[in-house]
Amino acid sequence: MTKNKRLLRRKAVRILSNLYAVLIYSIFYIPVAVMILFSFNDAKRNYYWQGFTTEWYGKLFSFANTDLWDALLYSLIIAVLATLISVTIGVLGGIGLKKFEFRTKRFINMMIYVPIIVPEIVLAVAMLIIFMTVGIRLGMGTILIGHCTFCIPYAVVTIKGRITGDSETLQEASMDLGANRFQTFWRVTVPSIMPGILSSAFLAFTLSIDDVVMSNMLAGPSQSTLPVLILSLNRTGITPDVNALTTVMVALMVAGMLVLNGVQRHLKKRENRLAAEAEAKRSSAHAA
Repeated sequence: MTKNKRLLRRKAVRILSNLYAVLIYSIFYIPVAVMILFSFNDAKRNYYWQGFTTEWYGKLFSFANTDLWDALLYSLIIAVLATLISVTIGVLGGIGLKKFEFRTKRFINMMIYVPIIVPEIVLAVAMLIIFMTVGIRLGMGTILIGHCTFCIPYAVVTIKGRITGDSETLQEASMDLGANRFQTFWRVTVPSIMPGILSSAFLAFTLSIDDVVMSNMLAGPSQSTLPVLILSLNRTGITPDVNALTTVMVALMVAGMLVLNGVQRHLKKRENRLAAEAEAKRSSAHAA
């Protein structure tokens, strides 16, 4: 009897867990599915479903809505620059905080999380006050600086977490085999933390291109990013060509995630192979 109760309890827990997972995934993906569905809506405003059409994709790729494409290009430029800056600083900062010991290391480790914890509106207002006080003109530069303030901490934390004891073993083996510090860094350290670099780059790009608060506060009068433009269109009604563009962006993001997953698997296999080869060469050198 007790055994049957345990089986029934496990079965109930399994069913509830599956229902919970379905609920959570539904909350995440039903809005995306609705957005994709309404990109095929045969209506000028997305208030109700009128019929199926691919007209909006044709209108999108005919570049009739120049404001939409200009905002997308503007957002892509800022996101790419913010990603490059964040990943570069993240690599240097992550390695420095992981490998070296200095007095303020603990303080810096704690302060890295401040831009992540503090609400973005607080950071945006603070940066706006600084720029206005100094007299810096609002525009792409101020938005880029604002995006870097919250992208860099994510990059540092992600890359620092990827540096393990295996990476240090590979570096020591490389130095023992005659490589200098730059060769070790470029040929051993960077490939060993490449999964973390790619993850941080993908995360920083997503955070930057999706940002609304910082972009809205620090934008100039002449140009706005794509999320800010869509937010302003929401007051008058979003047309289905915006849904078409976001559907294309979602498809590209999903493809990018699949490619990133494949690259990380390849790099993991390569890292394991190189570690085994380096350990074998190191053992042979010591034996000789």
